[in-house]
Amino acid sequence: MNVSEGLEIHHDGDLPARSGIGSSSSFTVGLLHALYAQEGRMVSKRKLAIDAIHIEQEMIKENVGSQDQIIAAFGGLNKIEFSNEHHFEISPVTISQDRLQNLENHLMLFFSGFTRIASKIAQDQVSKIKNNVSELQTMRSMVEEAITILNGNGDLTDFGKLLHESWQLKKNLSNKVSNTHIDHVYDMACKAGAIGGKILGLVVVVLFCFC
Repeated sequence: MNVSEGLEIHHDGDLPARSGIGSSSSFTVGLLHALYAQEGRMVSKRKLAIDAIHIEQEMIKENVGSQDQIIAAFGGLNKIEFSNEHHFEISPVTISQDRLQNLENHLMLFFSGFTRIASKIAQDQVSKIKNNVSELQTMRSMVEEAITILNGNGDLTDFGKLLHESWQLKKNLSNKVSNTHIDHVYDMACKAGAIGGKILGLVVVVLFCFC
């Protein structure tokens, strides 16, 4: 940012570090936004996302994806399509307020109690991409199915079932995606009535329940 004079940056976080829900990308986007504002510039959401991706992937050399930075910069419920390494399209998922509220009413978020370094897990997944083409293609097709469910008027239970199917596939991508503790928590939740769920960064468990 070419800051040429003294600058003190103070950061307060309400979430534990390495919580697995994109807090590092949110921090990067927020920091960039503040530094641009200091220069009197109001940059676009797209530029904030691209700059944050550059910082994390190129400058810090983290093995991270690009979705967290985009989500943090744009906000909202969106479908993100990547056509190549540096180009993406954002399509808002437009569902009624009542249906969105119904969806949120059946989602539960849990902290597993421990943290991890996302870069190491992502590196292992990337190294095994060629061995997981089938799983990745199936998971990609689930995106359109999920949007169809959300945009429709049918039973949202189908969305919960889709979460479960996606999580089973994701666990096949790498043996570092889950562990015995997470598997136990997930199984206990399903026995207690959860229809499906997934793990966000191996730390936070999101469950779709009718309780």
